[in-house]
Amino acid sequence: MKLKFIRRYADIKEVLLDNKLARLGDAYVNFIYSLALSSRKGEPIGKKVKGKILAEAFKSAGLRDFLPHRIDSHKLADAAEALILYAWARDTLTSQEAVKILQEAENAIEGFKSLLVLVRRRLGF
Repeated sequence: MKLKFIRRYADIKEVLLDNKLARLGDAYVNFIYSLALSSRKGEPIGKKVKGKILAEAFKSAGLRDFLPHRIDSHKLADAAEALILYAWARDTLTSQEAVKILQEAENAIEGFKSLLVLVRRRLGF
């Protein structure tokens, strides 16, 4: 779903540091995570993803080096949310793919790590 108000970025660092993308990404990431949990449990579940989970997945996906050195785990989680949303907004990832990856993962960290690795590869960063 290409969103006209989301511009094309020259490099991954710009995406990761965009606070507005991260804010919208927060809602999107919680949505796909809730859908994955709902599918797995067979009933509607609304859940927020903890920042620690996203920060750990971000580091495990090999993305930490794209950000400045003195950044806390909250900013790492924001960067993960921004990147996932950007991939969806650029038609690089569908919500169905994201939900499937999260649903089939051993745990949330592994699921988001797999998602972030896939997104980075597809975006060509």
